[in-house]
Amino acid sequence: MGWVIKKNTMISNISDLKIIDIPKVQDPRGNLAFIEKDVIPFKINRVYYLYDVPSSAHRGGHAHKKLYQMLVALSGSFEVHLKDGENEIKITLNKPDKGLLIVPGIWREIGNFSSGSVCLVLASEEFDEADYIRNYADFVLVKRGQADV
Repeated sequence: MGWVIKKNTMISNISDLKIIDIPKVQDPRGNLAFIEKDVIPFKINRVYYLYDVPSSAHRGGHAHKKLYQMLVALSGSFEVHLKDGENEIKITLNKPDKGLLIVPGIWREIGNFSSGSVCLVLASEEFDEADYIRNYADFVLVKRGQADV
């Protein structure tokens, strides 16, 4: 697919986000979607999913220093609010054959979950608390080069 992985991930910005078409096989008996190694630009090292999230709740509220993620709405819908320290965008995910690639160095908040929604997350790394930036003011300082990661 010609993916480019940046060495200094904290220089990423909103334009580095991608909606990925997940291959699918359509069949009158029901569709089948699949994710193989050429669909996303990283090796999957962790898979988890969010479900039974109240519509008023928010998830995320952090950025990663090196972790890549792809979010997929397996069922229902939710909004992903993304910020790079200067720009922001809100993306609604509501199709199980579309994934949102989030690169390191992007702040994310997930909310407005519809009833019965399921958010699948494919991650490039196993959980590591040291990879998180959990305070938005700190995130902005890092993005401006005024603080270390």
